[in-house]
Amino acid sequence: MTERLPVTYLFVPANRPDRFEKALATGADRIILDLEDAVPLDGKDVARAALVAAQLDWSRIVVRVNPSSTGFFYDDLRAVAATQAAGVMIAKAETAADINIVAQAIGRPIDITPLVETAAGLDAVDEMLCAAGVSRVAFGHLDMAVDLGCSTDWDSLVLARQTLVLRSRRHGKAAPIEGVTPHIEDEQVFADTLLAKKFGFGAKLLIHPKQIAPTLRAFAPSDQEVTWAHKVLAALAASNGAAVAVDGKMVDKPVEDAARRILTHVQDQTL
Repeated sequence: MTERLPVTYLFVPANRPDRFEKALATGADRIILDLEDAVPLDGKDVARAALVAAQLDWSRIVVRVNPSSTGFFYDDLRAVAATQAAGVMIAKAETAADINIVAQAIGRPIDITPLVETAAGLDAVDEMLCAAGVSRVAFGHLDMAVDLGCSTDWDSLVLARQTLVLRSRRHGKAAPIEGVTPHIEDEQVFADTLLAKKFGFGAKLLIHPKQIAPTLRAFAPSDQEVTWAHKVLAALAASNGAAVAVDGKMVDKPVEDAARRILTHVQDQTL
């Protein structure tokens, strides 16, 4: 049985060990203990010490480390190596060399997620997706907008999102992880996640436990989609190989594949 891919990735400041277990208790698929943006410059050592001292279910823990261009990168990697964290997320990842450095520094198999937040990172996404240890990439749209000098709205970053989805598919990797929604309200999180789903993303970065439920609801097939999928497969089963239409539309192989994908997703969500 194939394990369901993570859908919800919840950030927690690594300098707040009092929140670690609470975050795990939210049911998020992955908890990202953040050594980067969530931790002030003078708090990095404290955060690393808290990370190393923690006694956690490490199978659900990812650690976001500072970019390789900073003086914190190697200290962060040494701290991660002292834990049993399941994954590392590289902030502002821009080269496969960064990924290779992480793998060597940790010294054991670990899932590595490049966080694409710059034009250079987007330009290098093919080589990063091909690097050992990488199963998917994540999108940091807020920093990408700063780097490009553009707005953070969806229209301004369509190319970047489509590139990540396309290149991930081309290299046989899992659908990428969409960036955070700064607003906590259910409606905004749900709307953002629906857009991410339409673009082909398969997961989302979260900044608050309240964002978990609307994210899962948006990624899950709707009741209408499930009903349609059942109708398509039932019509095909009864057709004996003849041409068949559902709701006035012909059912060809891509339509059948879409229906099966919907029902597979429903089955995976119940595991």
